[in-house]
Amino acid sequence: MNLTATPEEKLKLLDALKEISASMSRVEAERDLIKNLKDDICDALQLNRKVLNKLARTYHKGNFNEEVELHKDFEKLYETVTKKVL
Repeated sequence: MNLTATPEEKLKLLDALKEISASMSRVEAERDLIKNLKDDICDALQLNRKVLNKLARTYHKGNFNEEVELHKDFEKLYETVTKKVL
């Protein structure tokens, strides 16, 4: 688009900017809500924030079994790499 856009093009762009801004406001509000929920539950239950984040992501994605297998692989690899040779 150039600076000599038609009034219709300018209006279309302005409408898009308004819609994008509204969407960004909703995203910010949802992020604030998530942060507050996490703060509240971590304080109430004395949960580690990293653990809660992992729980929330796993629950949302529904990939518990995949996470368990990934952790097993991580444990095996870590132990293999860091094991002292006698």
